[in-house]
Amino acid sequence: MDVVCNGGSNSVAFSKLPASASPAPAASDHKNQSSSSLPNGVINQVSSKKKLSMGSTNDTPQPKIVHGELGYVLEDVPHLTDYIPNLPNYTNPLQDNPAYAAVRQYFVDDDDTVPLKVVVHANGPRGIHFRRAGPRQKVYFQSDEVNACIVTCGGLCPGLNTVIREIVCGLNYMYGVKSVLGIDGGYRGFYSRNTISLTPKVVNDIHKRGGTILGTSRGGYELKKIVDSIQDRGINQVYIIGGDGTQKGAAVIYEEVRRRGLKATVVGVPKTIDNDIPVIDRSFGFDTAVEEAQRAINAAHVEATSIENGIGLVKLMGRNSGFIAMHATLASRDVDCCLIPESPFYLEGPGGLYEYIEKRLKEQGHMVIVIAEGAGQEILSQRLQSIDQKDASGNKVFHDVGLWISQSIKDYFGKEQRMAINLKYIDPTYMIRAIPSNAADNVQCTLLAQCAVHGAMAGYTGHTVGLVNTRHCYIPFNVSYTVT
Repeated sequence: MDVVCNGGSNSVAFSKLPASASPAPAASDHKNQSSSSLPNGVINQVSSKKKLSMGSTNDTPQPKIVHGELGYVLEDVPHLTDYIPNLPNYTNPLQDNPAYAAVRQYFVDDDDTVPLKVVVHANGPRGIHFRRAGPRQKVYFQSDEVNACIVTCGGLCPGLNTVIREIVCGLNYMYGVKSVLGIDGGYRGFYSRNTISLTPKVVNDIHKRGGTILGTSRGGYELKKIVDSIQDRGINQVYIIGGDGTQKGAAVIYEEVRRRGLKATVVGVPKTIDNDIPVIDRSFGFDTAVEEAQRAINAAHVEATSIENGIGLVKLMGRNSGFIAMHATLASRDVDCCLIPESPFYLEGPGGLYEYIEKRLKEQGHMVIVIAEGAGQEILSQRLQSIDQKDASGNKVFHDVGLWISQSIKDYFGKEQRMAINLKYIDPTYMIRAIPSNAADNVQCTLLAQCAVHGAMAGYTGHTVGLVNTRHCYIPFNVSYTVT
């Protein structure tokens, strides 16, 4: 369901607007228009940002939080009008686009919100809400003034090219935007490489390919150089596709853009094949990863069942989460043991992994094990007495738990138990993440990209877009990776 609340924004004075523009409604007027839908009173905005002159402050923007008498809390997203006064708005060009004639019936009301939790106690608070995503009646950019850019960062993930394609096509077909630049090679591409001109023709069939046509990298995050490039190139819409570290970097880019008083929206599209962002239902690429992991598990099962005391061991990605491993296990039904970071395990003694392997081999003559890459890292670190290392993005570098546990199993049964086993180890990580997205992920990528475009055109900034309780919404950068 779509819960309606009055989000509100601070009052803004408008003067000498262009004839084609109309002022955004003041907060008090907007509140009066929506108050009839609220049965139990008015919303109080308890932590709002001050209206600032362009480039007039160095302060870090504070979260926009709206408390309602019904007990919910709206984690609102920043808007260009929060720091640029007298900003004109315009009629959404979708209303005049013959291909989208019916869209005017489906414009999202500015007061629509999406609850983070749909299951609550009858007498408890309503919890956190986010602003609902989608096209608005008014936009804050004219089509010919938009100069957008898209950047992809971090590791590969099925669906990256689909997101790129749909941002380009969404801007062009829905809003008439002709200038879209691709940033080559991740964050460092802002200041060290030439841009790539993106048109619907250029991106026409890229969704059928894996990887990203823009290239990607880890690291290269130099804030001043990045924002200088945005300012020098006249970029006013920045779409950043990446994982947890990338989105945290995007949040700082937004803060610097705001500090400089630039009319530029910064919008994130969360990318993690691991599905480990707590606030959203699922991340794009996850369905494809689970589906492709079935091939590896099936191969392990064939190997294990074709020889006496056969063991098939499959390592799947996931970092600190076991979603891919667990979902692939549940979908396969051929797995005897699934090891994930969320459920610690031990090797020796009663109830240990070795004991369970021996039991299954005696019962059925074979066994299939799936292990997530983040499982058993504590055991491995202790045994190797190693120091944690980090990659260029600041992420912890995991030890190869698959290789280690496969050798440990061989040593235990070969030397201590003197039991002949035949173990086959499969690591399909790079095969999985490099493939094109499946149908379900393609649809999800399309909706995420289009919602990002609608939000940027409507002037919303400093947020990421995601699916929460089956509804797309705008989530502030400051809570995207902290809400559980």
